[in-house]
Amino acid sequence: MTEDLTPAQAYAAARARNAERATALAPFREMYDFDLDPFQIEACKALEAGKGVLVAAPTGSGKTIVGEFAVHLALTQGRKCFYTTPIKALSNQKYADLVKRYGPDKVGLLTGDNSVNGDAPIVVMTTEVLRNMLYAGSQALSGLGHVVMDEVHYLSDRFRGAVWEEVIIHLPESVTLVSLSATVSNAEEFGDWLDTVRGDTEVIVSESRPVPLWQHVLAGRRMYDLFEEETDHGGRGASRREVNPDLLRLARTENTRTYNPRDRRRGKMIREADRERERRQRSRIWTPGRPEVIERLDAEGLLPAITFIFSRAACEAAVQQCLYAGLRLNNDEGRLRVREIVEERTASIPTEDLHVLGYYEWLEALERGIAAHHAGMLPTFKEVVEELFVRGLVKAVFATETLALGINMPARTVILEKLVKWNGEQHADITPGEYTQLTGRAGRRGIDVEGHAVVLWQRGLDPEHLAGLAGTRTYPLRSSFKPSYNMAVNLVDQFGRHRSRELLETSFAQFQADRSVVGISRQVQKNEEGLDGYREGMTCHLGDFEEYARLRRDLKDRETELAKQGAAQRRAQAAGSLEKLKPGDVIHVPTGKFAGLALVLDPGIPAGRTNGHRGFEHHDGPRPLVLTAERQVKRLASIDFPVPVEALERMRIPKSFNPRSPQSRRDLASALRSKAGHINPERHHKQRAAAADDREIARLRTEIRAHPCHGCDEREDHARWAERYHRLQRDTQQLERRIEGRTNTIARTFDRIVALLTELDYLRGGEVTENGKRLARLYGELDLLASECLRDGVWEGLTPAELAACVSALVFEARQSDDAVAPKLPAGNAKAALGEMVRIWGRLDALEEEFKINQAEGVGQREPDLGFAWAAHQWASDKSLDEVLREAEMPAGDFVRWCKQVIDVLGQVAAAAPKENSTVSKNARKAVDALLRGVVAYSSVG
Repeated sequence: MTEDLTPAQAYAAARARNAERATALAPFREMYDFDLDPFQIEACKALEAGKGVLVAAPTGSGKTIVGEFAVHLALTQGRKCFYTTPIKALSNQKYADLVKRYGPDKVGLLTGDNSVNGDAPIVVMTTEVLRNMLYAGSQALSGLGHVVMDEVHYLSDRFRGAVWEEVIIHLPESVTLVSLSATVSNAEEFGDWLDTVRGDTEVIVSESRPVPLWQHVLAGRRMYDLFEEETDHGGRGASRREVNPDLLRLARTENTRTYNPRDRRRGKMIREADRERERRQRSRIWTPGRPEVIERLDAEGLLPAITFIFSRAACEAAVQQCLYAGLRLNNDEGRLRVREIVEERTASIPTEDLHVLGYYEWLEALERGIAAHHAGMLPTFKEVVEELFVRGLVKAVFATETLALGINMPARTVILEKLVKWNGEQHADITPGEYTQLTGRAGRRGIDVEGHAVVLWQRGLDPEHLAGLAGTRTYPLRSSFKPSYNMAVNLVDQFGRHRSRELLETSFAQFQADRSVVGISRQVQKNEEGLDGYREGMTCHLGDFEEYARLRRDLKDRETELAKQGAAQRRAQAAGSLEKLKPGDVIHVPTGKFAGLALVLDPGIPAGRTNGHRGFEHHDGPRPLVLTAERQVKRLASIDFPVPVEALERMRIPKSFNPRSPQSRRDLASALRSKAGHINPERHHKQRAAAADDREIARLRTEIRAHPCHGCDEREDHARWAERYHRLQRDTQQLERRIEGRTNTIARTFDRIVALLTELDYLRGGEVTENGKRLARLYGELDLLASECLRDGVWEGLTPAELAACVSALVFEARQSDDAVAPKLPAGNAKAALGEMVRIWGRLDALEEEFKINQAEGVGQREPDLGFAWAAHQWASDKSLDEVLREAEMPAGDFVRWCKQVIDVLGQVAAAAPKENSTVSKNARKAVDALLRGVVAYSSVG
């Protein structure tokens, strides 16, 4: 209170208030109807002081306010601000937000398929667009004061993450960088790197959620709290959270209960009683159905809710289940408002396309307040769902995890059906980072007092594991940076080879690798100290014990080598003898569980021959099927024959013999004993050991006996120290190899890429050739393949539609590889050109192998995927949407997304292709026009 202040204190307070009013932050704070959080104020003040900032905070905490302050600051200073996002949907959303605040004249949008007011002082763009501008030396960069990198933790993405590091490294020094990230556990490490490459950077980490998050498990009719005490509500408070004991008890009961319907206990009455008890217990616990969950949440006032289902088809099925269950979450007024908004947003879509896109079924669900949200939906439809959800007119959304990637669509409740998802290769548990990202949507700032995360009960659910996911608030940021062909020619063109190499060494990837080397180096140092001690322990007064120990080691290694050779030789002899066996041969199995007399039923020879025995593996040599004298039919392995085997006798196997018939086995085994039971097999004479006649062994033994240390009384003590010395030395050498492998890794990869590009005449010495300048304008995974196709004239003479088909192979990747079905291809020139593209890729693939460029490490050219060629050709040939989607068997959203990516690359091809004596550039532009129609055209902002 001011009356309690001394005059001096009151004067100081007044000065502080006046000073704050004079800052850019004061008018910015007045734009919001709520007070900024301490972390937001701290970050804004650092920005105004001219520092870069890294803000790491949970989803929904309002870290974008710091980015918006950078926009405000740039405008105040009369400079530009670029606001970058990882995905186009986020760019579109941020563009709309900024237009609402500053007006359309001051805000622009640049994505792969949109260019709106690109010269504005504020431009929202995808990160790739900014990367391309930096390499091209765009004039738009002049006057740039701030760059906001939203969702900067995307640099962990193994496919696109390198772009973030390229931008951070190459931005002019005068640009202030604002990095906004989800909560990561190594924010300080990332901040240290930013400090190294960008100058003074302040790291601001906030781990508290603005809206408390409560965690639950819904099992049957009961909603269990995950934690017994949750005083810190999902943050990192001081209180310890214990897993709810009721939930642990439930899990123990349910996960250990096994009911066997084939229970053989006597008495029908007992079995019936058990079944009834089982039914009663099961009636209390079940996984609630989707409509049941939504109804339950609606009754408890926990809507709007997002249910995350890791399958597009399951999202659509969930909507249908709610419709069939008669679920209605909107009143009449809400339904009318929904129809009004939907009709306004979709007015540009032709009526004939509405049927194809499932518009009427989609609208019916929206009117009831229910929707799906996934990448397979038309972008316009997704945007409408997002708008209606934010307005409170859609209250239940079933979504895939793509919705969690930064789109501003918070809910009161988030539901997770399962804690397992398909990662493209296998079903894997979701990570703590993924769990945090998904549940971060729960709790709307300024609307909800608390958010709720609900996991549906599934048999096998482990509450302790779930508590681990919910309690681990962070995950580490790992660089995925790798040099590419395009990056190499652009860097060499701008900075020369030597400077380019130095720049790549400043990447976060190398920064992390170098830091990991520190710990290994310390271990090497400790080992070297240990080696000194061991060396002292093995010192002998009679001579050089290290030399003596080496002779003993060489002798042991040679004896081991000869023993292995002998064993391999004996195995080969045994396998050779097995290959000579025929059905009816009587043999003596020398060892193993089935040692003794046996009759060969099937010799089990591999080399492609079949023997009808299910489950038989051919990779392990012959595996004869035999009948033993004890009436057992068994498939033997090479391990049962350590020595060669010979036929002792021959027997006829009756045609009626059935190995599954006990009587048949008994009769044939009896005949076997009668026929050959009296024969004693010849004993296998052990061969003379190869070591006995080996000259190298004889020489080593002579040298050992002649060595002065051989006569030492403490020889064996010294030998033990020498053995320890040798083991530690071997471990130390392995650590040193690891250090060498992690040091200059990025630069070494860059050197290999430069060597290959030099071989192909893209680089000549430190200069970029004309071929290289063409490659510099081609971005994407298959940049080098595209450049080679242009150089070899593969696309000359193609029609626009045929060219679109060929370019689609550079961008398309099937969601699931299906090698069994060859994709449908357009006939004629397009098919021939696609075949030539695959052949060129094969040549490049062989070159990459020669230059040790490894695709498994994220460097190099993957095989072109021809799966979208037919659809691209048909759409560019003016076929109807219904016809194209039906033949492509592809959701509309996927079709639009791939078309836009093809359009993006066609634009690059038009810019890179020769302008004289070539049809490619002109036809690429025509192909863009042919593709940019209908659903593809009206799914764009602006």
